Amino acid sequence: MSACFEHQKAPEASIGKVRLCRTLIRFCHVFALLTVVSTSRAQPPASTNLFSHPISRSEAVDIALRQNTTVLKGKADLEAAHGVVMQLRAIAYPTLSVAGGYNAEQSSLIENFPLPAPFNNAVQFPTQNWNSDVRVQQSIYEGDRMTSAFRSAKLTRQQALLNYQTVLADTLLSVRVAYDDILAAQQQIAVNEASVNLLTRELDDVKRRFQAGTVPQFDVLRAHVELANESPRLIQARNSYRIGKNNLLNLLGCNLPNTIWEDVPLQLSDTLQAKPLDMDLPAMLALALEKRPELGALRKAQALRKEDVVQAKAGFKPRAQVFGGYQWQSLPYEKNLDQDLYGWVAGAQVSWNIFDSGLTRGKIMESQARLEQARLDVDESQRQIELDVRTAYSNFIEAREVLESQKAVQEEAEEALRQAEVRMAAGSGTQLDVLNAQTSLTQARTTQAQALHDYSVARSRLQRAIGEDMEIVQK
Repeated sequence: MSACFEHQKAPEASIGKVRLCRTLIRFCHVFALLTVVSTSRAQPPASTNLFSHPISRSEAVDIALRQNTTVLKGKADLEAAHGVVMQLRAIAYPTLSVAGGYNAEQSSLIENFPLPAPFNNAVQFPTQNWNSDVRVQQSIYEGDRMTSAFRSAKLTRQQALLNYQTVLADTLLSVRVAYDDILAAQQQIAVNEASVNLLTRELDDVKRRFQAGTVPQFDVLRAHVELANESPRLIQARNSYRIGKNNLLNLLGCNLPNTIWEDVPLQLSDTLQAKPLDMDLPAMLALALEKRPELGALRKAQALRKEDVVQAKAGFKPRAQVFGGYQWQSLPYEKNLDQDLYGWVAGAQVSWNIFDSGLTRGKIMESQARLEQARLDVDESQRQIELDVRTAYSNFIEAREVLESQKAVQEEAEEALRQAEVRMAAGSGTQLDVLNAQTSLTQARTTQAQALHDYSVARSRLQRAIGEDMEIVQK
């Protein structure tokens, strides 16, 4: 109050200085905000750094961990879960509250007691009053709610971490598969380009033989048709390569500059490799049931539902709190508001709902039903995880067998083409033999590239199914 009066008595010059200072402060705040915004807009997008050098698979994973939208949303969910943890534990900690009030009434609303003449002016009820207090309150018994709150807070934090790990695992799998898709498309382009070049040379050779009169025109037409049939495969491979790069950049959370249109200048440094994975199916099933974060999160959810039952049953038990504080109030029979009463207050309060019309019973029934649902979710998730592991393992075995079967095929196809060309040059072979050998070689190269891709993807999916990091070093 005194500070306000002194401010009102201040000279106009001081008031002007205060206003000037406030205006300068506001201007500095606005200028700082505009500077930050302009600086952030002036910075080049993070995606432009990806085009300066070929990126590896591990580098792509690191970028996804920093920029992927799903990962960033997972981090936000993790922060939200931290807020839930604080709310759950708040029941066990004291609270500090400050309250105050002011009341003014018309004098006609105040009832005056009829007193004898000598005392009729002795008691005067004021038309204004005020009060304020500071109070600290602590719960000492909440019917098992307090201990359950700490357990629920711990379970909620663990569940949030497991959910975040699930988001990371899914995102990293998508990034690695997208990386392998680009490598496969790149190899397919090389295979189709080699096939087109081979067929082009064959067409030129047949044309020279036709001009020399050693082969009929039918062989020229056949060579031209084979070349025309191979060109669309090269076009499709190049399109898959472009789409694969766009997909990977989207998973990395990168925004493409407006100057880039069709082909993104993204280069990869790694190659498709057939890394071994030595682990039997029973060990994989046991590892998946132990380390899959989805199953762990559902188990934490089941434990949380158990705590819900405990908290629901606490409705049958009493509650007790203690409090203490300090209180100020105006005099009840004095018109002067500057005079007040003050002092400390302390006490305890106990409440117990003896009958609540079935409210607590209904909460218990609901929480027990949700606990049963959580148990069924865990059982279903276990079966689904086992199915995922078995399916991923079967696909991995298939990819490994296909890859092993293609080890010597490409060399044999190249040798068959060489012999067909030699026989045709010697006059003992036909152009159809050469074209068939060329087709077999192209198919062998395509199958080899696809087998490497399928093996790498199958291995990644199997590692994800068993809950292990895909970059783990195997025996």
